[in-house]
Amino acid sequence: MNASPTAASQKADDLIGAYWQGAHLQNPAFLEELRAANPVLMSGTHGLTVLTGHPEITAALRHPDIRTIKFEGGEGFNQTASYAVMNPMMLFHDGGSHTRLRSLAQRAFTPRVLEESRDFIAALTDDLLTEAAAASRKSGGGENGVDIVQAVAYPLPVTVIVRMLGLHGTDAERFRAWSESVADLLGGINLPPERWAQIEADAQQMREYFRTLADDLRAEPQPGLLSALAAAEAEGGGGRLSSAELLANAVLLLVAGHETTSNLIAGSFHALAAHPEQRAWLAADPAGRAANATEELLRFLSPVRGSGRFTTAPLTLGEVALPAGMHLSLSYASANRDPRLYADPHTLNLSRANARTHLAFAGGPHYCLGATLARLESTTFLTRLMTRFPDFVVPEQPISHRPNFALQGLERLRVVF
Repeated sequence: MNASPTAASQKADDLIGAYWQGAHLQNPAFLEELRAANPVLMSGTHGLTVLTGHPEITAALRHPDIRTIKFEGGEGFNQTASYAVMNPMMLFHDGGSHTRLRSLAQRAFTPRVLEESRDFIAALTDDLLTEAAAASRKSGGGENGVDIVQAVAYPLPVTVIVRMLGLHGTDAERFRAWSESVADLLGGINLPPERWAQIEADAQQMREYFRTLADDLRAEPQPGLLSALAAAEAEGGGGRLSSAELLANAVLLLVAGHETTSNLIAGSFHALAAHPEQRAWLAADPAGRAANATEELLRFLSPVRGSGRFTTAPLTLGEVALPAGMHLSLSYASANRDPRLYADPHTLNLSRANARTHLAFAGGPHYCLGATLARLESTTFLTRLMTRFPDFVVPEQPISHRPNFALQGLERLRVVF
């Protein structure tokens, strides 16, 4: 017998209340419970609908009456440096303003630019793996090893995106601290007051640094995306970027250009070690199999947990009638393990035929601008790792993920080469 409407509504309220408090961060299986209740689970009490099904999220990403969530935080927050940095990001825009911002940024990811980066990425990957292996040996091996997040997963993509932006590599540590603050602004939960104070200080420093940098680049243009964006700002007319837009979208490209790929690389070490038969399959032909392996790892790991949207008009999604103004939480992590699309979804299968249908890069107008770059970095990394160090070891150790609604990544992982 079906539950009464009142019981079903109460269950939805309870599940979404637990989700809002981060139950899925501590227990990923909680997403299965949400999807089993309804892939489009609505709570009028919380004013939130959680989408956990692949077809439902795909439809939402492409629906003309579903828009991206604006970056807001109340009147007091809207006066902060953090708000000033985040609000102009293309991530929080739709329609004409989004198209304008995205078209300017897209020039960083042309096929020619990416192809020119291929050799650099391969050489950098080899250098980082060599240094990590040396550090592992120096530590005595055994259960010590090296923290692969710090040694490879972080420096590889951040060095690449810093180079593409046209920034000096010596600024990498500064950008790292800033990007971590932006990552917390995008999806951090239960942040203590001292962390908020640091985030605000970082945001103020970002504004000061990029304001000066923009002037320098307009006076003396340099290779790289930032200089191109600064020039576009100076041209005037409809394509003009304000200083705030230049800063916000440069920071967005910096964060998006390394946070997700860093999470993918670290997670790949862990997943491959936990699935020796899949590691052996990849090691048998790294160059030929790394591309599909990347797609399956993106599906399996979901470096981006999800994102937010809202409805601008009444609509029906997955047979659920949603009112205008309803906030939506889209769980890509759940969609990427939807058994309606993926057989045995909790099993890593690097040869999975439909792996590329994952939603790790979202979809629709906000499809990840750097998806091709992330694929290039991951494919190169997997090829070099499995060619040079196919027998790496991940010792038994406590595993913890960052407590972030938007991003999913390991905080640390010791690896022995």
